[in-house]
Amino acid sequence: MSPAIRRRVIVHGRVQGVFFRGSTVERARDAGVRGWVRNLADGRVEAVFEGDALDVEEVVAWCGQGPRHARVERVEVFEEEPRGEGPFAVR
Repeated sequence: MSPAIRRRVIVHGRVQGVFFRGSTVERARDAGVRGWVRNLADGRVEAVFEGDALDVEEVVAWCGQGPRHARVERVEVFEEEPRGEGPFAVR
């Protein structure tokens, strides 16, 4: 098991109205990652992933593709200190 980490991501592109949040919840929960995902008013999606480093990095990498109908243009990734997030959910 690798150390716990936290990553905040901002996903740009056609990422709202394409089941991006729901798919992110499924991926994160399947990986055992905690945190949240939400739509932003400007059309981007923001998410926080916290947990085992390998699991978090796997979900962050998936955000670069997203669900089938998404068109991800860019993903910004920010390293943050773990804060003890709860079970993964939509905000």
